[in-house]
Amino acid sequence: MRTKWLSLVFIAAVATVHGDGKLGAFDDHGDIGSPKIAGSAAYNPVSQNYSIAASGVNMWGARDEFHFVWTRLTGDFILQTRVQLVGSGVDPHRKAGLIVRPGQDADAPYVDAVVHGDGLTSMQFRRTKGGGTEEQRSTVKGADVLQLERRGRTFVMSVAKFGEPFVTTEITDLDLGDAVLVGLGLCSHNPDVTERAVFSNVRVIEPAKPDFVPYRDYIGSVLEVLDVESGQRRTLLESQEPFEAPNWTRDGSALIYNTSGRGDARGRLVRFDLAAHTSTPIDTGSSNRNNNDHVLSFDGTMLGISDQSAGQSAVYTVPAGGGTPKRITPLTPSYLHGWSPDGRTLVYTGGRDKEFDIYSIAADGSGAERRLTEFKGLDDGPEFSPDGKFIYFNSVRSGSMQIWRMTPDGSSPEQVTDDGWNNWFPHVSPDGRWIAFISFPKAVDPSDHPYYKHVLLRLMPVTGGTPRVLAYVYGGQGTINVPSWSPDGRMLAFVSNTHLAANR
Repeated sequence: MRTKWLSLVFIAAVATVHGDGKLGAFDDHGDIGSPKIAGSAAYNPVSQNYSIAASGVNMWGARDEFHFVWTRLTGDFILQTRVQLVGSGVDPHRKAGLIVRPGQDADAPYVDAVVHGDGLTSMQFRRTKGGGTEEQRSTVKGADVLQLERRGRTFVMSVAKFGEPFVTTEITDLDLGDAVLVGLGLCSHNPDVTERAVFSNVRVIEPAKPDFVPYRDYIGSVLEVLDVESGQRRTLLESQEPFEAPNWTRDGSALIYNTSGRGDARGRLVRFDLAAHTSTPIDTGSSNRNNNDHVLSFDGTMLGISDQSAGQSAVYTVPAGGGTPKRITPLTPSYLHGWSPDGRTLVYTGGRDKEFDIYSIAADGSGAERRLTEFKGLDDGPEFSPDGKFIYFNSVRSGSMQIWRMTPDGSSPEQVTDDGWNNWFPHVSPDGRWIAFISFPKAVDPSDHPYYKHVLLRLMPVTGGTPRVLAYVYGGQGTINVPSWSPDGRMLAFVSNTHLAANR
């Protein structure tokens, strides 16, 4: 049976929306270039998918005919979607994808990232009004995940077959003006035929400014859940005030996250009810400057937190529903990440003598802490497997940040991942079969997990193998720092980021 929240959301859903005007995250939709057969578009608020039907001679040469779902943006942005052309189609050159153009004129300059009926995936662009169309083809054939990003006059197309990392192509010095229409498009490549496409996981992202200052400047946060099997994402909550790191409660009814960034609410823990879609603060007493390292006990009755109200971060425990916190770690800084299945032990990252290693301590605060790693460089993100046999963690000891595991006493360390990504925060599924983690690009300092980057959420068997991509995310710090599997192991919760003016 699916997690409890999913059935409740379906019961509360409203009918699919049709017609001209606002459609989901977009301002409007309509035909470009007067196709012989009028197109249409619909948005399903339950699945959060967009369906487009369209005719059209082509999107090529000096003018275009297609159906366009759009919103108006200025500045830099990132567009994302997963797209499926419906049926076998009539013309192999029918195309669907992401489009950017300054206006609705059929001969307007533009750039797109599209997949064709025959699997060709390309970036097509017209530099001037009424000019010819140019094309750069991707090496990926049959991509179904598309991303189109503007950085000034540079446009970057990133494409993949779902589950694989992106392959990128870019063009430079393309001036479409500051204010543009951005969105989804479909063309049948045959004036007498209507084709259809479904766009899922659609995201319109306004990224952080290039000169933003980390931990001072923040953009908005989006609370999302992800179906691990299908890769379908769903947005639950958007806020201009930043928040981070959702835990899933053991009864499947709520998510717990921490606020961050600005104002008096910074560092508060919040419970988000999945049925009511309401947020309620959790009382943690004087420990109200919590960071994104909070963990629920395996039985769901207790909450471990990392609080810095008294200065540097220390580990506390508090009843899951709120109450008086109890300090566990006498030494600071200490950043909690894991609770043993029997509830007796906490594992955390401790900074001692300018070196960050993994430590354990009795969950009731009795006894001294025990150092479990002693390698030079950062060890972080420790988390117990559900059977208690291993502690999974991430470490730079091999040069890049990779996932490792060891026995609970710190012995027998072994490397789990070894690839070109910097892999952080391993989270083991409730059945103990899978590891989910976040991957930062190679260009990021291995010892850093910064805000506002292109990151991947990935999954691999605990027995090893090639990780597959679950989600292509604009996020990073605070996205998935804490255990966030649903109790039935079918879903993950995480946070992505955007200036929410992009999703008005």
